[in-house]
Amino acid sequence: MRTLDYTTEELCQSPRLRIALVTETWPPEVNGVAMTLKRMVDGLIRRGHSVQLIRPRQTAADTAQRSDRLEEVLSRGLRLPRYDGLKLGLPARSRLIREWSRQRPDLVHVATEGPLGWTAVTAANKLRIPVTSDFHTNFDHYSGHYGFGWLRQPVAAYLRRFHNRTAATYVPTAELAVALGAQGYEGVEVISRGVDTALYSPARRSAELRRQWGVVADGLAVISVGRLAPEKNLGLTLRAFAALRSERPDARMIIVGDGPMRDAIARAHPDVVLAGMRHGEDLAAHYASADLFLFPSLTETFGNVTLEAMASGVCPLAYEYAAAAEVIRDLGNGAVVRCGDEHGFVERAVQLGLADGLRAELAREARRTAETIDWERVNDSFAEALIRAWRGATALPSASARLRTREAES
Repeated sequence: MRTLDYTTEELCQSPRLRIALVTETWPPEVNGVAMTLKRMVDGLIRRGHSVQLIRPRQTAADTAQRSDRLEEVLSRGLRLPRYDGLKLGLPARSRLIREWSRQRPDLVHVATEGPLGWTAVTAANKLRIPVTSDFHTNFDHYSGHYGFGWLRQPVAAYLRRFHNRTAATYVPTAELAVALGAQGYEGVEVISRGVDTALYSPARRSAELRRQWGVVADGLAVISVGRLAPEKNLGLTLRAFAALRSERPDARMIIVGDGPMRDAIARAHPDVVLAGMRHGEDLAAHYASADLFLFPSLTETFGNVTLEAMASGVCPLAYEYAAAAEVIRDLGNGAVVRCGDEHGFVERAVQLGLADGLRAELAREARRTAETIDWERVNDSFAEALIRAWRGATALPSASARLRTREAES
């Protein structure tokens, strides 16, 4: 792993950009997008770039942070219905035009596709500033889980139009890049994800925590981490655990996270340990104290929790999709089953739960794999991609003309 500090010589080899990064989620909000963006912003700053971070104000007491290379600009937002803790940024086209006319960024990067993100793309195109985007969330897939299945096609069309108004769209997996390309997305590039192997580590395993969960000596702790919401396919997680527990009564199910399904799970499954939201070292200890990680979600663009479990030395079981398809070798460093094969998922959960030796070996290999997935390499790739987009737009007037044409058509 390379060091976090760059020498003067290294920094001088590449231009140092002023980047306006627009997002509708940011820590302390707890989700994979917020965590990923914080890592990437920190990476840009370490590489000598300056970042203007534009995001919704999270609370009345929220204040903009400023440092040598980071300037926050807080905008208005509304709380998302059925998604506690997150806000939707309100349109801010006029304000962004004023802000960027006063101090022009070299490049605008839009990380989320809400109203704030849409107007950021509009403002950047009007001012002829190069603009790039991230595809973090399959919002069109979510609609069916919340009773709005009829919106899937309109949402998919909106997302495609949004991203095709930018010079490049960054996605976390090659699988997703191919899928979006087939749907008519242009300029799709892969920027993967990393994992903090110092924070998420087998060394954080806690016998005391296992006792609190009610796991007996040599018992089995099965864990799920994520938002307690329909799109995470928690029903299959619980069915797989029930099948496993019928074969192994000493198994305990621990669910880390919160969301709209919490009360229903508590009523229907009083034996499940609902650990609630966990953060930092506490979250890392919960991962490391488990033996088997179940993750049957089919709505992820990546799924950071997969890498976190692997780094923690926990055997993962997931559908062959998103991060799992990229990093898990079936029965090599974890287990994957064909997407949508619920029977196969349940069977493999039972197999892994009963095979202590196999599961332990897969967990060790999972940790070894995680050690090769370095955030600093990911941040190098992200910074280089933004520099390429900036150079391409400044060197090729036709690229700016293409974006202006799209803007006129929209």
